[in-house]
Amino acid sequence: MHGHLTIKTHIFLTGATGYIGGSVLARLLCHPRSDTFQTTILVRSESKASQFRSMGISAVVGSYNDLDLLSQLAEEADIVIACVNLNAAKAILKGLQDRYKSTGVPPSLIHTVSVLIDDAQGMYPSDVIYSDMDVAQLKAIPETQPHRVVDLDIVKADMKGFVKTYIILPGTIYGRASGCLVDAGLQNPTSQQIPTLVKASLSRGRAGVLGKGKNIWPNVHINEVADLFKLIVDSVIFHSVDGNKPSIHSSAFSHGLSGFYFAENGEHTLYAVSEAIGKAMVDLGKAKNATPTTFTDDETQRLFPPGTIAFLNSNARCRADRSKAVGWKSKKTTKDMLVSIKEEVHSVQM
Repeated sequence: MHGHLTIKTHIFLTGATGYIGGSVLARLLCHPRSDTFQTTILVRSESKASQFRSMGISAVVGSYNDLDLLSQLAEEADIVIACVNLNAAKAILKGLQDRYKSTGVPPSLIHTVSVLIDDAQGMYPSDVIYSDMDVAQLKAIPETQPHRVVDLDIVKADMKGFVKTYIILPGTIYGRASGCLVDAGLQNPTSQQIPTLVKASLSRGRAGVLGKGKNIWPNVHINEVADLFKLIVDSVIFHSVDGNKPSIHSSAFSHGLSGFYFAENGEHTLYAVSEAIGKAMVDLGKAKNATPTTFTDDETQRLFPPGTIAFLNSNARCRADRSKAVGWKSKKTTKDMLVSIKEEVHSVQM
């Protein structure tokens, strides 16, 4: 795989119709070396699979419950890009281990997780800030965190030597995804956190906040998340973070225990997001008062899908030190995120 650019790099990607996975796939399709990639994706429906195939992508019909299929597809890949549950992760790792046994070359797994939340319930900011360069700090993250058991299994696999693992941890991702997959109606173009808060606020006719909204999250634009995935893929394949020439920062590029990469370029309180929603609602004639009020317990139960509250009323502070050290350049800031909220409010209305 390395050093022979005429040889196809087999990539297996899950979540191709999703917000993140679709954005990553779109990056691979327009990559300068896309002709050296052989990309396979897993989708649930035959109709979508045939649409993807018409775009030159190998599409297999299945789900994360098809564990034998996941193992098989992983075994055929040099690189797996995934965001999956524990059982699916184990199946993928089994396939990658089988590949290593037959080739003697460790394949790579690039996984996406979210493991940093607390129980602030919107009432206070945390002073704990994680750095993706601080291996000891990351190692101490408790197993009780969401999806933590998945990334622990993945890191253990790396320690066994049969796979190289890279874990990307984005903050609040914002912005509308765009590109050929969105244009074709194949990819979900919207994120979860901010649109969920927007919908809940519109349902009650006034911007709402969970608790006091004092909790803090980092933010990152969807295009820049996709940039980080592309950078990691390039680094895996070419041992370089800017194409042909080795990077002076390449020593920061690592895998396993030190292969965690945060995606963030600024942070915000959830109150600031709710406040921006309130201003947009007033501007669009959907509310008379821009000041957010606290969601009642009844509203919280009615207006928020199960599992979303913990990612809206918690703290998840981090710094993308390693990501930036390996050459990831994020230009959009918290100001850009807050400006984007008006479009989110408007899009829900359409």
